[in-house]
Amino acid sequence: MFEIRIGTILPAEKALDMMPLLSPLKFEGYELTCGAYFRTCDIGEYAQRIADAADGLPISALGCYDNTLSDGETLRDIERLIDNAARFQCGVVSVFAGALPGVSVPDSIPTFKKVFSGLCARAADHGVSLAIEGCPMGTNWRSGGGQNIAFCPDAWEMMFDAVPDACLGLEWEPCHALMQLMDPVAQLRKWAPKVKHVHGKDGTVAWDVIRARGIACGQAYGWNRTPGFGDTNWNDIRTILLMNGYQGFIDIEGYHDPVHYDTGEWSAQLRALNYLKDCRGGREYIDCAVYRGYQPPKGR
Repeated sequence: MFEIRIGTILPAEKALDMMPLLSPLKFEGYELTCGAYFRTCDIGEYAQRIADAADGLPISALGCYDNTLSDGETLRDIERLIDNAARFQCGVVSVFAGALPGVSVPDSIPTFKKVFSGLCARAADHGVSLAIEGCPMGTNWRSGGGQNIAFCPDAWEMMFDAVPDACLGLEWEPCHALMQLMDPVAQLRKWAPKVKHVHGKDGTVAWDVIRARGIACGQAYGWNRTPGFGDTNWNDIRTILLMNGYQGFIDIEGYHDPVHYDTGEWSAQLRALNYLKDCRGGREYIDCAVYRGYQPPKGR
């Protein structure tokens, strides 16, 4: 089996209807974005129905992307996902770090430490990893706000210094780096050891617009893209992940591309699925030990 598998992200409230329709496309798993959905449903019954609908495919992650630091309900949602992850045979819960209104990123770290130390203890008790997504979500370094202080490497340094727990890591994707005009390959080369989960979302930066008009003129200079349509060479991404021992999922995060969306959504996701499979080294796994070449067997 490939060390890295390719899935897609589904909203929990729609997943039961979507999975049977997506089954012929040969995704290899699903992330479920849950938010507040589990506040009212019977989780045990839902998990069983998901297992039936997924037809043997794994649930790679359970996601809750709201303000962990400022919203007590969101914190309880995340605790609920941790407590019930085993029902889905899932080992990753994906979250935002959260943010505080009017509080700078550095000054938010004590609250982050208190909240995530508790979440990490809970996650460790349940054998779960916490993956913090690097999406800015309107958060400002100096004045806080938004929903997620974990939008840049300087913040990551502070977060992981404050909570040096092995179960805490990143949910990484190249798009968030590109939209901040950072090099995603250089970023991943440093931070790959902390990656717990990967979102398959790319970006396009219009450098011609930036050179001509800068970034403050009000004209868009970057767009979220489906993998295969953006600026990132995912061969490089896969190589770095594999060389750092990553064994998990890249889940395509659709519904963002300004060109391939709506009626074009799933055609683009299918292309992304096959593109990412090709980048990892193949669409079908072949284990042939007749001649391995010059590298030692993996795992030694």
